[in-house]
Amino acid sequence: MIELAVILPTFDERENAVELIRRLDSVLAGIAYELIVVDDDSPDGTAAAVREIARGDARVRVIQRIARRGLASACIEGMMATAAPYIAVIDADLQHDEQLLSAMLAKLKAENLDLVVGTRHAEGGSAAGLSARRASLSNVARKLSRIVSRAELSDPMSGYFVLDRRFLDEVVRSLSGSGFKILLDLVASSRRPVRIGELPYEFRPRLHGESKLDVLVGLEYLQLLADKLVGDVIPPRFIVFGLVGGSGVVLHLTVLYAMLKGAGTSFDAAQLVATIVSMTSNFVLNNLLTWRDHRLRGRAAFLGLLKFYAACAVGAFLNLQVAMFAIEHEAPWYLAGFAGLVIGSIWNFAVTAATTWKRRRVQSR
Repeated sequence: MIELAVILPTFDERENAVELIRRLDSVLAGIAYELIVVDDDSPDGTAAAVREIARGDARVRVIQRIARRGLASACIEGMMATAAPYIAVIDADLQHDEQLLSAMLAKLKAENLDLVVGTRHAEGGSAAGLSARRASLSNVARKLSRIVSRAELSDPMSGYFVLDRRFLDEVVRSLSGSGFKILLDLVASSRRPVRIGELPYEFRPRLHGESKLDVLVGLEYLQLLADKLVGDVIPPRFIVFGLVGGSGVVLHLTVLYAMLKGAGTSFDAAQLVATIVSMTSNFVLNNLLTWRDHRLRGRAAFLGLLKFYAACAVGAFLNLQVAMFAIEHEAPWYLAGFAGLVIGSIWNFAVTAATTWKRRRVQSR
């Protein structure tokens, strides 16, 4: 019977993943395990390389996700694809010390814990493998994590841990699945104190490839925090969508002023140009930020832009109608304007989510 499932989320990690699979064969000797590689359709052929190994090793499986992306959601999908009572998550970039796995599993079982986390920040651990930029971002993220997590974790940003299947079943329906830090998602989703153990390890420099950590990943992390704070009331995507809309308003007024005062354009022409510019900007930013995990590219992006124009045109009409209705019923102008803005924004978010960034059939789980 399989005792442990090891989940490897991958994107462009062909060389690293192959080497890690080889190392795990030695490290986990004596443990009945399976290895599930969840690959987000890597251009470098990671899935094909792992599938070649799987042909000769029944313990290795591949889940190749098409038109989907995201480390947290990949981990969740891999964890739910196994029947093993214990599940490990480890990055495929070889920066985590795979030799710690058997000790993590032993500690989890011996102390009846929910989670055992590999930590870089306890005595005996080291984050020397982090670049200065990643170390700085990690420290900021670690401080912010305390807002949503009541658990005592020295390294809440760790992507290296072993958990009990029973704990996963408790929290899985509350997971946001957004961003790149599944550990914080798991801990913050628990309605009871989580029984956590930690083991230190030295975070190693990356052997092959490049880090996926960038500013946009940091924004995804903020979205995860928002989901844990207000997700039951306001969808975090809507918050980001609203912020993007706010930037569009500023851009609209800037372009309008420039064309009226600088170019001497008629109001109708200036208003039309400002509207198109702000709507285009909103589409680009929403595609980049709000719907990053469903980002449109190429021809799909062009068609998505046209759908976005159409949806927002209707939203603008609804905005005006609601505001005029409120004015006719003697509401103050600012309340009328706010009411129109809210209705228009809700319409734009709902319709563009269902049409512009809708999941294609190949994306459904």
